[in-house]
Amino acid sequence: MSKARSRARRMAMQGLYEWQVAGNDPLDVYNIYLHEHDLKKVDQDYFKELMLSVPAKQQELDRAIEAHLSRPIKETDPVELAILRLACYELQFRADVPYRVVINESIELAKTFGGEAGHKFINGILDKVALDLRPMEVKAKRSK
Repeated sequence: MSKARSRARRMAMQGLYEWQVAGNDPLDVYNIYLHEHDLKKVDQDYFKELMLSVPAKQQELDRAIEAHLSRPIKETDPVELAILRLACYELQFRADVPYRVVINESIELAKTFGGEAGHKFINGILDKVALDLRPMEVKAKRSK
């Protein structure tokens, strides 16, 4: 996966965190990031898609996540929730991105921004969500 796409995920995760915590409009957050950050090395189209589509699909994404949580989604750490929503969006709506890439990128975001064991939590949830959303791909990969 390209570094530009990884940077887009990283920036989108930060923007989604801001949307969740501060309640800022996703389009406003996107526009602020366009003007306040150097986006030359970022896949800008992918950043825009993630920043605007994840909030638009929040309820659907949250249902996929909640099916595997042992606590209410409201009690999920906001950084981890932003990562989970981002990953669930990619798993559900971006079949061009292999599920292992989605999970690995999410784990890296959790290691950078999340709590001490956040990456383990992210990995556990996304393994189950990937099996729900992409059963053929996951089973094919596991059988190799």
